[in-house]
Amino acid sequence: MTTDHTGAGSSDAVPSVGDAADLPTGEAKESDAAAVGVVAQDPAPAPGAEAAAESESGPAKRKNLPIWQETILLLVTALVLAIAIKALFVQAFYIPSESMEPGLVKDDRILVQKVSYWFGDSPERGDVVVFKDPGGWLDATEDVGPGNPLTEVMAKIGLYPSGGHLVKRVIGVAGDTIECCDDQGRLAVNGTPIEESGYIRDEDLPCNGPMTQQCDSGGWTVGPIPEGTIFVMGDNRSNSADSTVHMDCVNGRATDCTDSPFVDTEQVVGKVMVLVWPRDRFGWVHRPDSFADIPDAS
Repeated sequence: MTTDHTGAGSSDAVPSVGDAADLPTGEAKESDAAAVGVVAQDPAPAPGAEAAAESESGPAKRKNLPIWQETILLLVTALVLAIAIKALFVQAFYIPSESMEPGLVKDDRILVQKVSYWFGDSPERGDVVVFKDPGGWLDATEDVGPGNPLTEVMAKIGLYPSGGHLVKRVIGVAGDTIECCDDQGRLAVNGTPIEESGYIRDEDLPCNGPMTQQCDSGGWTVGPIPEGTIFVMGDNRSNSADSTVHMDCVNGRATDCTDSPFVDTEQVVGKVMVLVWPRDRFGWVHRPDSFADIPDAS
């Protein structure tokens, strides 16, 4: 702290020249010297005085990052979060075909959650799942991914639908036997018919096959379904390239058995959670109650 010498020199504590003249010479000099000493020397600050002064004026302000550095930091943080969310929780997809109508229409945008299949849990009957193409299930028009570099990057971090995936409903799980059909045209799982009128496309088909040409010729049976796999079908039963299209090897109707109707559970990305676009059809996707009474395979 700097002392105002001008103010100190005019202080009442310092004798005037006239007063000094009335004193003996030695006393006057000593008095003048003492006064000069008071004015010329600043007292040493008390211990901790500087810290106290800084405390009173507040801590020193932290220097802010330049705007371009803050922008880069925010972008990197958002990118890391998006990748983590895609890998662990939620991912966007689109419906590649008409196979899931009427509930999910071609080019609909959906969100798939992955939490349900954590810790070894597997898809359940009735779930609508997204899975990677087991090989040859999608044709060229359906296996279309992002169309430009920007959407390709967005797809990799889960912000844009990616190609090469299918969306179907799980009809049977490991150990199940599926039959088509009973006298009312219904599928039966482990001997129990499924009432599917609430979600499949109603086209007055003779059965929910969808191999309608076999409805009147004894139908078909598949199973037991191998461990670690599922049997899937589209809700648009007369127009769905699903497990039933790849059943020839199972039923011995083909000589070149390189195909399989079963989907490995490791290829399942997750369960469809919500239809997000178009906006006027936004809605949650739930497992229907019709699968609740199916007994486990014996």
